[in-house]
Amino acid sequence: MSSAVPVDGRSDFDFIFGGWQVRNRKLVDVTDPACEEWIEFDATASAEPILGGLGHVDRIFTDSFEGFTLRQFDPEAKVWRIWWASSGRPGHLDPYVEGSFTDGVGRFFCDDVLGGHEVKVRFQWTTHNPEAPRWEQAFSYDDGTTWRTNWIMDLVRTA
Repeated sequence: MSSAVPVDGRSDFDFIFGGWQVRNRKLVDVTDPACEEWIEFDATASAEPILGGLGHVDRIFTDSFEGFTLRQFDPEAKVWRIWWASSGRPGHLDPYVEGSFTDGVGRFFCDDVLGGHEVKVRFQWTTHNPEAPRWEQAFSYDDGTTWRTNWIMDLVRTA
């Protein structure tokens, strides 16, 4: 019997396990397509595996909010699904984004309505340096023709 982990994408997020310092750059109002004002702030985060490695949870803490992410891998479809919730929107769980990694870049998409606007949402993870990955969120207001980045997180592993 082999104990090798299948190469189907289930290990693509293994880099995230552990503790992180997070530098955030975010539009003040990500739901406003005309917003041009950016803020920067620091956070701490930690992630751990669940469900035998087919999922994981992470939490992020800032001075102004706490966030929670649940990620689950679907071995049959070979995709990840990612849910987000935060203390900034109590009682609300965002629709999941779905996608996979190719060559160290993970792209995950969904449709949503934010600030009264129909949007396509994209999460993008860049993991070429697993000790300092980057996460970006972007919205498209024209069905994916153009994308506007509205939040960037640069992570650095803590000891």
